[in-house]
Amino acid sequence: MFFKKLLNFFGKDLAMDLGTANTLLYTARDGIVLNEPSVVALNARTSKVLAVGAEAKEFLGRTPEKIRAVRPLKDGVIADFEVTKIMISYFIKKVIKGLQLVKPKMVICVPTGITQVEMRAVIESAQQAGAREVKLIEEPMAAAIGAQLPIEKPKGNMVVDIGGGTTEVAVISLSAVAYSESVRVAGDELNEAIQRYLKEEYKVLIGENLAEHIKINLGSAFYEPTEEMKVMKVTGKNIMNGAPVMIELTEEEIAHCIKEPVDIIVDSVIRALEKTSPQLVADVAQNGILLAGGGALLKGLDKLIMKRANINVVVDEDPLTTVVRGTGIAMENEKAYAQVFIN
Repeated sequence: MFFKKLLNFFGKDLAMDLGTANTLLYTARDGIVLNEPSVVALNARTSKVLAVGAEAKEFLGRTPEKIRAVRPLKDGVIADFEVTKIMISYFIKKVIKGLQLVKPKMVICVPTGITQVEMRAVIESAQQAGAREVKLIEEPMAAAIGAQLPIEKPKGNMVVDIGGGTTEVAVISLSAVAYSESVRVAGDELNEAIQRYLKEEYKVLIGENLAEHIKINLGSAFYEPTEEMKVMKVTGKNIMNGAPVMIELTEEEIAHCIKEPVDIIVDSVIRALEKTSPQLVADVAQNGILLAGGGALLKGLDKLIMKRANINVVVDEDPLTTVVRGTGIAMENEKAYAQVFIN
């Protein structure tokens, strides 16, 4: 007991949501202490780190040849091991300032479809970045804990966590995942669909950040015509002559262009219900479906799932932080949540 108190005094344990789009860090004492884009800007010749997080995200699509902006995670898993290690290390140092006598213990959430090789890469990158011990928890389980669902009871709860790279669908009962599915279609795919649409329809090229801005402002999964249709003026680059061109986009056409990836996300929910046992589906029908992750903020997505599944859908009060809050709770109550760790 004394030794544990000593560790808490000298070391600050961390919970991490290592996401494709954003990385969040949580400590027991301060709650969420970091929420930054998972982007690193490097010197292309020397590989020296120039910026990490929010500052590096501004570099995307704007870098000269000597600088490259890298998103080291793709589809929820590590695509560039070395850059991920640099990024985790930078974020740890940003949160833990000054001398730390004991290295932090970390709990990191990962997609349900993660392979053993990918799992090893996450653990090793965190250890090499300065963690003394690393435990892993699946994202939907962390989301369920963060939303304070009664995961320990013999009742089925469905969680849909829509991040940047993956959509995680899981039915949870008795502190275990009874059924799960991970589809590598999420927020990034919606951005790419908008970029493709502008290229094909208007012969205009736009960057990743602007596509995300359009999605946030005009994106809709369940478009209903209204008297005041939202419009947005966007400046891009003409494919034919390279000149800047301004176009006006409507909510209706953006809803149309993101329909395919949205349907894949909704289909994964329907498929999960089809493959889950009748008793657990009855529980889900009674308890409703929880939406978490940044994708849960897409306008009308809850309505579309509700219409297709005929089950009530609830968006968590702060879907962007649901997973890291749950990861933090599991970290703080390690013994009580011992069953939920997957390594």
